[in-house]
Amino acid sequence: MDKPEFTRAMVSQTALELLMGDITQQDTDAIVNAANSSLLGGGGVDGAIHRAAGPQLLEETRTLGGCQTGDAKLTRGYRLKARYVIHAVGPIYRAGDESVAWLLASAYRRSLEVAAEHGLQSVAFPSISTGAYGYPVELAAPVALEAVHEALSAPTPVKLVRFVLFNPPTLRAFSQALAALAQRHPDVQPIS
Repeated sequence: MDKPEFTRAMVSQTALELLMGDITQQDTDAIVNAANSSLLGGGGVDGAIHRAAGPQLLEETRTLGGCQTGDAKLTRGYRLKARYVIHAVGPIYRAGDESVAWLLASAYRRSLEVAAEHGLQSVAFPSISTGAYGYPVELAAPVALEAVHEALSAPTPVKLVRFVLFNPPTLRAFSQALAALAQRHPDVQPIS
């Protein structure tokens, strides 16, 4: 595997980290669930988070009335190390549909807005929409990081954003997108 250019940076006053791992094991204030619009659990990250959090998570999500694509809602974390789960609904990828990038960016931005509204200081994201929803990770990673950069450019209590990625190709795609982001935005400073 080629060595990524870098996997850590400062964006304004917030640390941004990329790592490979299990999002259900993160001890951040919140983890983000790549949820479906029902918020009632599913496969992939969604299923893993529901299993790790326990049945109380499903009980709480039943009271939320679902969630629109591009939006996010907060629940407690129950048996997770994270105190909260932010359920973000990304789009199903459709080649040639210009709305998918906007909806994906919105899911990331809304997650950070929800975190800020609740005074949370650390958030861990998966790669939203790149599993069962079929969004190619090499297209999704730049959209995700640009949206996070935009959200962190405004004052926020969030001091750590961590992307917890499932495998080496996904980490590589996000690392390359982070390097490109740093070239476009001088406020993105690599840290070793």
